[in-house]
Amino acid sequence: MPAKKDDLGPIVSSGHLASGALPALSEIEFGLIMLNHAFNRWMVRCMAAAGVPDLSPVDILVLHNINSRNKPKTLADICLVLNIEDTHVVTYALKKLERMKLIKSGRRGKEKLVMVTEAGAEYCARYKAMRESLLVNSVLATEVSADTLSEVAARLRALSGHYDQAARAAASL
Repeated sequence: MPAKKDDLGPIVSSGHLASGALPALSEIEFGLIMLNHAFNRWMVRCMAAAGVPDLSPVDILVLHNINSRNKPKTLADICLVLNIEDTHVVTYALKKLERMKLIKSGRRGKEKLVMVTEAGAEYCARYKAMRESLLVNSVLATEVSADTLSEVAARLRALSGHYDQAARAAASL
């Protein structure tokens, strides 16, 4: 007879962290670890299949963000939306993407703006097509509803606020 989940305890990466008042949070963290690595691997391989093999996950996120809504973005805009605190990480990605001619820069007064090039938009479109074919169709086959996915996404965004607040508190110690 197979063991029940209750017999095994929570599925976590670090049992000592699950021994506190909220073991389920450790289960979420383990799920996030697995999801983060799988998502990063997916982005890199999908973008390589779309024709751009030398981008990191951050480079890809930045490119898609710049392509979003076909509107110029500032460094601050990108960092805010992607919740990246270290602007140097995004600055490096911007330089790399510009060298590869996937984005271009301009100015609005003293403010530097970046926008996607035609080539960058084309690669984003190829990525999107592969995403629909390989990932979206697979998720649709699970019959999970769009409402359920949206609810999970909202809860993850809210949970990110708790982690941000705890990080601020830890930094003040």
